[in-house]
Amino acid sequence: MTIKGAFSKFLCAVIFFITPIFFIVPDSVLAHDDAILSNIKLANTRDDLFAYFKVENAFNEKNIQAIENGIPTSFTFYVTLFKTTSSLLDTKITDIKTCATIKYNSMKQEYTVVCQWKDAPALITKSFDEAKTWMSEVDNLRVVSLNRLIKGDKYRIRMKAELEKVTLPLALHYVFFFVSYWDFETDWYVIDFTY
Repeated sequence: MTIKGAFSKFLCAVIFFITPIFFIVPDSVLAHDDAILSNIKLANTRDDLFAYFKVENAFNEKNIQAIENGIPTSFTFYVTLFKTTSSLLDTKITDIKTCATIKYNSMKQEYTVVCQWKDAPALITKSFDEAKTWMSEVDNLRVVSLNRLIKGDKYRIRMKAELEKVTLPLALHYVFFFVSYWDFETDWYVIDFTY
């Protein structure tokens, strides 16, 4: 038997014996509470309307494991503002898509978080709890300039968050086959207000 043939048989045996171990993960380990938005607030300065909110239940054992293995993970946030009317046709004023991305550097043992909506450099910490807070709390997200709104008119703002689908290197597909178990997408949250 050639070395190549022996290696192929060994590889098949490893895949055969290792793969079932990954598929026997109990549902209780994979399950987690549904992600939700909380602490939703709108505020304005003299010139702009801002949104604030927090994503709860966004982290579980599986996405933490992926982050700790150096896989960049992103939360995407969607905010849409409409002018509402008595008819069924609302007018879209703005449509925002922004994200926060976390990456762990095992050599330095630190987390880097980049929040697209902030006009600031990447945030760096050795504390995973602090990094989780930066990832899941959206503050000072500029929605629209107030000169685009009309006094006395009614508006509706919708927002949601989701975990970006992760593209893994081919070698990790077998190890992280359960990546779909840590995808999340919140419901749309709606606030109606009069300017």
